[in-house]
Amino acid sequence: MSLGSYFAYLLVMAGVAYLVRAIPFLAIRKKIQNRFINSFMFYIPYAVLSAMTFPAIFESTGSTLSAAAGTVLAVILALCGQNLLVVALASCAAVFLTGLIF
Repeated sequence: MSLGSYFAYLLVMAGVAYLVRAIPFLAIRKKIQNRFINSFMFYIPYAVLSAMTFPAIFESTGSTLSAAAGTVLAVILALCGQNLLVVALASCAAVFLTGLIF
């Protein structure tokens, strides 16, 4: 890829990222009263984070079994109210140990 096309792609990407953030502020001037839209907007960050994270989880290890073990343990610990450091360390340990066993 040439340097000129690289900067063109970078400029287009920056413009699109800016427009996605700026258009809602420019188009919507008052508080949104619709309960459906409010709940939809509330769950967007969680859905996007999940869509980006879960494929990476299962592609990051050489074994789907070890990735599943770490994911299941992380979800269980998170639902039990453990903090992020405990969840991350325990799931990494589960992936490591499962990788050693299988």
